[in-house]
Amino acid sequence: MPQPPQQPIRTAYDNESQYRRIAAYLIPGETLHAVYDCKGAGTGFVGITDQRIILYDQGLFLKKKSMVSIPYHQIIAVASADEGVIFQTSELVLITAAGRFTFEFRGAEKAHWAYRFIMHQIMNQPHPQLPQ
Repeated sequence: MPQPPQQPIRTAYDNESQYRRIAAYLIPGETLHAVYDCKGAGTGFVGITDQRIILYDQGLFLKKKSMVSIPYHQIIAVASADEGVIFQTSELVLITAAGRFTFEFRGAEKAHWAYRFIMHQIMNQPHPQLPQ
């Protein structure tokens, strides 16, 4: 029986130049789902693929501006800061063997989607749809 055609993957992003910078770091067969701008010092933006998190570090971790990859199998825990009501904050924390990485997204819905997507990847579950 013929398979229905697959829908193209839609990549959500806040800034096209950030999207292009992350896309340049993809490996063959990797799918980029989102590139989100982050608030605060340290992380400029983060890319979320089906295989890893790619973050643009503005010198916080390596003392130089660089792209840092965090494969999902290296993530020990995922946290969303709770300010009284679940997912009203835009802060997401990844805990890895290499340390703690904090992302403050520009919007709680982006943090919520990223949290669910990362958890689905860690637990080998189908990923959630991007927010509209």
